[in-house]
Amino acid sequence: MSTISVIILTHNEEKHIGRCIASLLPFTDQIFIVDSFSTDQTVEVARAMGAVVVQNPWVNYATQFNYGIRHTPFQSTWLMRMDADEYVLPELATEITTRLAMQPHDVSGIYVKRRVMFMNRWMRHGDYYPIWLLRIWRSGQGICEESWMDEHIKLSTGRSIQFDHDLVDHNLNNLTWWTQKHNLYAIREVIDILNIRYNFDQTIRVEPKLLGTQEQRKRYLKMRYASLPLFTRPVLYFLYRYILRLGFLDGRPGLMWHFLQGLWYRFLVDAKLYEVYHRVGTDKQAIIDFFRTEYGKDLQARQPGQH
Repeated sequence: MSTISVIILTHNEEKHIGRCIASLLPFTDQIFIVDSFSTDQTVEVARAMGAVVVQNPWVNYATQFNYGIRHTPFQSTWLMRMDADEYVLPELATEITTRLAMQPHDVSGIYVKRRVMFMNRWMRHGDYYPIWLLRIWRSGQGICEESWMDEHIKLSTGRSIQFDHDLVDHNLNNLTWWTQKHNLYAIREVIDILNIRYNFDQTIRVEPKLLGTQEQRKRYLKMRYASLPLFTRPVLYFLYRYILRLGFLDGRPGLMWHFLQGLWYRFLVDAKLYEVYHRVGTDKQAIIDFFRTEYGKDLQARQPGQH
């Protein structure tokens, strides 16, 4: 049980953290949680289940996760990234136990599939499964990409493989929480889209490549999406997911999911992007000043660990 340790970021995750840790215990007892000063029972629950918990002020996801990589107390061969509202299926836990130790030295990263649950239903259609994510990597050979949105683990060396089984993303909070969270996500998404054009902080990110890994393909498609007309692209994206990719087969929960996540959220991003252009135009420095004044976000900040 010393080959892999898991890093989890938390803030008020008492609904989820016990479920998450319980799913990890079949293959590791090395669980490191970086908490951003939760006010509920998250820390108490995690420590009671054997996790090591430290607290660190929140800046953004990548900064917090890279803090976890640098400060993990465990000397394991492999690291794993988990979100608090996710859990590992027993089949994946068994696969990690049986396959991880036998990987050749040139394998430095492992992709697993994530299935999303919404309103207690698996979103199997709409191009939303399988979602391949690099979640396991050799210690010292991966770091979290410094990006405002959709941060990925970047490998410094070696090749990656895929495991066969899934982890599950199943958030138990209500729909009001979900929409409020995505309203905040939309601000980060706007910055990420603007970064494609302006590269505010000069950060080297995942290479966009249509036929590359899933995160390279996602980055490529985001760049293509960013070039489409405002307010047209959310509609096209929803029709692609709901009609062409058979999202309607996910039932009423699927209608809500694909509409909210694929159309409403993307339309909100475009509206916020329009607001930026409407308020300050397209000048790079004016946009930087706008986000610093309106949202308290420094678009040129280079976070600790960035190169």
